[in-house]
Amino acid sequence: MPNTYGNRTLTEWLTLVLGIVIVLVGLFFVIGGAQLAMLGGSVYYLICGVVLVASGVFMVLGRTLGAFLYLGALAYTWVWSLWEVGFSPIDLMPRAMGPTLLGILVALTIPVLRRLETRRTLRGAV
Repeated sequence: MPNTYGNRTLTEWLTLVLGIVIVLVGLFFVIGGAQLAMLGGSVYYLICGVVLVASGVFMVLGRTLGAFLYLGALAYTWVWSLWEVGFSPIDLMPRAMGPTLLGILVALTIPVLRRLETRRTLRGAV
């Protein structure tokens, strides 16, 4: 029997915490991105921030959609980074390293999120 804390396992709690972290990062991106866009800068941060907030909320709700939204934002980040700086590793690192590391963690949560969705479906919730 897995370690449980309340009705959740440790991995479910860690998934919840990761979802909250992603919401907070997304809010930071939305606020900073809106300011940058108003100054004529890139709208990347604003768009990515909105997707990250949605991703984190869905992960907190135990939905796999949250993980896939994050992975979509990660793909968008890589495309934007390569467009902006090319294939220069030194320039790509600050733009893509953090999101990619978080993306690995998010990918690891997919089985947990699927289990949560299955449990919710079996209980009859929508």
